[in-house]
Amino acid sequence: MSSRSHPRARHFRVSCFCRRRSEDLRDSLGWSPMEAVLRVLGGTAVSLSLISSSLSLPPVGMAVAAVQLPLDSPPAERCAWEEEQDPSSIERSPPPVITNEEIVKEAWEVVNESFLDSGNRGWSPEKWQQKRNDVLNSPIPTRSSAHDTVRKMLASLGDSYTRFLTPTEFSRMARYDLTGIGINLMEIPDDNGVIRLKVLGIILDGPAYLAGVRQGDEILSVNGMDIRGKSSFEVSSLLQGPKETFVNLEVQHRDCHQVRSIKVKRQSVAQTPVFYRLEKMESGAAYIGYVQLKEFNALAKKDLVIAMKRLEDAGASSFVLDLRDNRGGLVQAGIEIAKLFLDKGQTVIYTVGRDPEVQRTIVAEKAPVFTSPLIILVNGQTASASEIVAAALHDNCKAVLVGDKTYGKGLIQSVYELHDGSGVAVTIGKYVTPNHMDINGNGIRPDFSRIPALSRVTQYMSQCRLSSKA
Repeated sequence: MSSRSHPRARHFRVSCFCRRRSEDLRDSLGWSPMEAVLRVLGGTAVSLSLISSSLSLPPVGMAVAAVQLPLDSPPAERCAWEEEQDPSSIERSPPPVITNEEIVKEAWEVVNESFLDSGNRGWSPEKWQQKRNDVLNSPIPTRSSAHDTVRKMLASLGDSYTRFLTPTEFSRMARYDLTGIGINLMEIPDDNGVIRLKVLGIILDGPAYLAGVRQGDEILSVNGMDIRGKSSFEVSSLLQGPKETFVNLEVQHRDCHQVRSIKVKRQSVAQTPVFYRLEKMESGAAYIGYVQLKEFNALAKKDLVIAMKRLEDAGASSFVLDLRDNRGGLVQAGIEIAKLFLDKGQTVIYTVGRDPEVQRTIVAEKAPVFTSPLIILVNGQTASASEIVAAALHDNCKAVLVGDKTYGKGLIQSVYELHDGSGVAVTIGKYVTPNHMDINGNGIRPDFSRIPALSRVTQYMSQCRLSSKA
């Protein structure tokens, strides 16, 4: 990804709704799929982006995506040698020695570079510089005291989502694997503008690594299907499958350009978050399709499309999308699902932050897949990616919202690894709805408290469209 170099800290983005970054890699949100809210637009590398599904439950529960931070690619002359060697036997250089003071400085620099004071608590570069002077004014004798210093320094920001992660917490977060084979993908357009997928990160000793895949390799096909032009988000779904089954990859190694067929054993599988049924309306003259979406994972878009098309084939003329108690998941999944219902050019969401790369307008690029009347059910536990979908469809007059006000979590976060294996999660931006409302701390108010008659829904949406044109 593009890199705005941070002296030492490695950064990978999880988006909010979770976090972000690895050393020289930067992903921005919701950008092309896993840029994960995932930064591919414009050809930058992308990392899995997520939306925090933990809501207000502090650190531990945030849904995180992102595969192990990038590894140095083997030199070209080692390509053939590696095919004959046990990957686990490859020598790795010992980590550089880092002082306790440098760990504190790293954490300070991360905040100084990217932190967004979303709560308007009075943060300023001048105050933060003074904080640095204060904390480094006294000796820091142990690594434990360095970590405590970082915790106190971050706590002074007053942002519960900006926090310190122990090496164990960071490792657990970094190894969350959404492909099932231990890799993270980035999208890079070639000279003709065709998207190609390369391995951005790989889990050491994970299934793909043990089978011979390396960071920087290009994935050419999955189970015989040419994936050129497909997004990293789409391909992540192709890689998924039942645990202990195999997926066949055609890979071109980064340095020697050798093309190999590699068979990889899956280690995990995403569960479908979609449940649906066909219901007869009270009038008895029509059917309505009910679809419950429990979370936004790598299968959400694909399974939602399958469910809605099956319901349409069975006679559904309108739909209820139930997002109650859906606390989020992959930001990009939410963005891609919203695009299924939007007209080409309509805004999905705006992102705001200090970093110009965080400031984006995400729009639908194609005509809608579904145009039937849509009711979205929400409540106080509808959050993050769910709020992006609800706001996008509501503000563009594609759906009515029914239920209770949503949770109100619209922060974008990044996670930076410090050089001792610990990490810092930092709020770097926020989401703003197409109607320019700040989601975070406000939530989204529904149009109705109870499901209205279908005629009322169509009337409401028609009036909405007239008002927006005016």
